[in-house]
Amino acid sequence: MKRVMILLPTLDEEEGLAQILPRMPIEEMSKKGWEMETLVIDGGSVDNSQEIALSFDCNFMLQQGKGKGAAMRLGFLQFLKSDCDALVMFDPDGTYHPEEIPKLLSKLEQVDVVVGDRLRGAMDPDAMTRTNYFGNHVLTWLAVGLFGTPMNDLCSGYWAFSRRALSTLKLNSMRFEIEAEMYTSCAVEHLEMAHVPIRYSKRLGEAKLGSVKDGWNIFRKLLVRRIFATPHETRLGDGNLTIR
Repeated sequence: MKRVMILLPTLDEEEGLAQILPRMPIEEMSKKGWEMETLVIDGGSVDNSQEIALSFDCNFMLQQGKGKGAAMRLGFLQFLKSDCDALVMFDPDGTYHPEEIPKLLSKLEQVDVVVGDRLRGAMDPDAMTRTNYFGNHVLTWLAVGLFGTPMNDLCSGYWAFSRRALSTLKLNSMRFEIEAEMYTSCAVEHLEMAHVPIRYSKRLGEAKLGSVKDGWNIFRKLLVRRIFATPHETRLGDGNLTIR
């Protein structure tokens, strides 16, 4: 049996966790030869996120510092310390559907990295504002123009990585620009990427992503990585998780 780690970054996501954790496709994954473990990296929730995660036998860790980028990099480090063969990450806010994990893993057998594509998938009504929809297209277009590697949905929060691919990434993002930096690092490392259309739904709970400010930070990360392909922290590891 192969092993896959499901990585969920949380900050007050009790509503989303309570909805998605019972729907994890454990039996389907087992039939396909995958054992699954779930790691929740928490940014300091004051709701019942921890209690819900533990009630479903998830591994739970408090992250160093604040921000989604810091959470993801800590999760990546824990994955590399484990014996898992693949990692799937998504935001546990109800927007992404755990039932699609097998679809991403199936595609991962052919490539290094798989991205869940919301923009060419099935988007529920009111799942994304017009501003965010337009901004996602613009940022994706800019990313491809700067790096040349095909990308359908730069800001998607649903990714799957092989162990080899994840061990090559060079990241230092702290916030929501982490997905853009993952793309730039995949492009620089010449990793083979593929896209799988996915369903995208309206989030549960309070939104944490700001349209204009976070969009600018994502664009700035693309420009910085185009000029400086490797961040100061050169590899995933203790130095890469240091707060600066």
